[in-house]
Amino acid sequence: MAKPNTLFKLSVRDIEIIEHALRAKAGRRGLAIAQGETSPQLREEMNEIQEVLGKIHHQKTIMQNLKMVKLM
Repeated sequence: MAKPNTLFKLSVRDIEIIEHALRAKAGRRGLAIAQGETSPQLREEMNEIQEVLGKIHHQKTIMQNLKMVKLM
């Protein structure tokens, strides 16, 4: 059985595209939830999307802080 690749080489632009797509999908899922669609699968998917967006945000914030420290 092949092992999954755990090392990814993505550019900042690649991450921005992924982040934008996830935000759009989260918006559509949020609208569905607001309109009364409350399946467990929908809520689970929304939670997963929010977790990934949070990870992206925190990694971007950490990198910005590290860059600022290096400049000082």
